[in-house]
Formats: sequence, structure tokens, C-alpha cells
Amino acid sequence: MCGRFALTAPPDQTAAFLGLAELEEFPARYNIAPTQPVLVATSAAPRAPGSNLPDRQSMLVRWGLIPAWVKDTREFPLLINARSEGAIEKASFKAAMRHRRALVPASGFYEWRQSGGKKGQPYWIRPRHGGLVAFAGLIETYAEPGGSEMDTGAILTVNANADVAHIHDRMPVVIDPRDFARWLDCRTLEPRDIADLLRPAQLDFFEAIPVSDLVNKVANTGPEIQLRGEIGPEPEKAKRHKLGADDSQMTLF
Repeated sequence: MCGRFALTAPPDQTAAFLGLAELEEFPARYNIAPTQPVLVATSAAPRAPGSNLPDRQSMLVRWGLIPAWVKDTREFPLLINARSEGAIEKASFKAAMRHRRALVPASGFYEWRQSGGKKGQPYWIRPRHGGLVAFAGLIETYAEPGGSEMDTGAILTVNANADVAHIHDRMPVVIDPRDFARWLDCRTLEPRDIADLLRPAQLDFFEAIPVSDLVNKVANTGPEIQLRGEIGPEPEKAKRHKLGADDSQMTLF
């Protein structure tokens, strides 16, 4: 599962990583939470032959996907994550898997070691050698009853590798830069053609750093939430909270 992450790199570094022409200035974000705006990259519309326009574009989406067919958002859970194993068939995600795949840039993510069904020790999980990662994302544009539209998104997850499994059994799907074009190509590649990309990150790609519980509060948005903290006692037997098929755990309002 991925319920919080950070994007602290400067815009020019993020643009270069994603293959974008440029990005507007934005501040470092240390504690990105559900329902907040999230930067994503998608394939641009088809270009005319010889065009110098970039093949990718950026956009902001609200973190928490709402399928186009939802009638009443008050009765629909907030889908911040999508289990990659069933996303191709799942009604909530199959259209986005076919037509609206995206990259979600991040400096790393937070995860909590579960203890008795409750959040325990938080960890800041980042690339061991620094830099950025791109999570596999999905996008849906939801038309509200009043006529306005809202772009929404979710992050795909997969079974955790050994770097993360001792903390949580799920982790975000990381798309390697060499596979950016494949993942974003929704015009010629169907979900079955990119299914091999939905796998855990390579071992030793991430490092997990214990941090204080400052990250638990959305209002805490400074770099201090990533400072190394003390590791709490290991639970004798962690009883994990059983999540639904979409890793959703919040309501919209």
C-alpha cells in the first residue's frame, strides 16, 4: 500500500527525469496525502510528423481515483491504490489501465509497520542511491453532477520485496526509466502487453529509514519528518488489518 509519499526534487530535475520539456516552479512536498493534488506525467496527444513538441505532458490530479461510472461519490470509497494483480479486470480500474496510464514521480514513500491492526513504527522508504522514482499510476476524469470535471488518480501496488516486506506486505509499482515509453503507450499497447512491468522493485533498490511519528499528521509538511527516529519494539505477532481488493481505506468526505 502507499498512503503517503514525498516529492522534494526541484522542478528541472523532475522534468528531466520524466522526459518533460519543463515544469512550473513548485515547492518541495514532504508529506503528500490522499485527496491532495499529485503531479503525474502522461503521453501527449499524437503529434504531427516533424513536430518538436514533447511526447509527454504533465498534469495535476486529485489523489483518489473515482471511476467515470460512479453516481454518488458519498457512497464510494477513495481509491488511492489499485492492486496490480487484478487491475486489468477490476471494474474500477480496467478502463484506466487500457486508456489512461501515468507516471507518478516521487522521492520516496512512507509506510508503517503494522501492530495489532494499528499503525506502528513509520518508515521513510527511499531509493538507496538517491534520485527519483516513478510509480505506476492510473487516471480517470470524473464528471460531477453539476457539470464540472475533476481529474483523479491512483497508484498501483504489488507484493512487497524483501526490502519492504518486514514493514508492510505491499509496495508501489516502480516503473524503470527504460520502460517509461512502454507504460505510457496506451495507443498501441494493451494492458496485457505491459503486465510484465507490474512487479516489485529490484532487491536493494530501496532503503527503509525509521522516522518519528511526525509524519502521521498531514499538517506536518517540513523536512524534519524524514529525520531518522528510534525504532519501536517489534510486535510479537502483528495482526494486519485486512484491506479490500482496492487497498482503499478512506471515504471521500
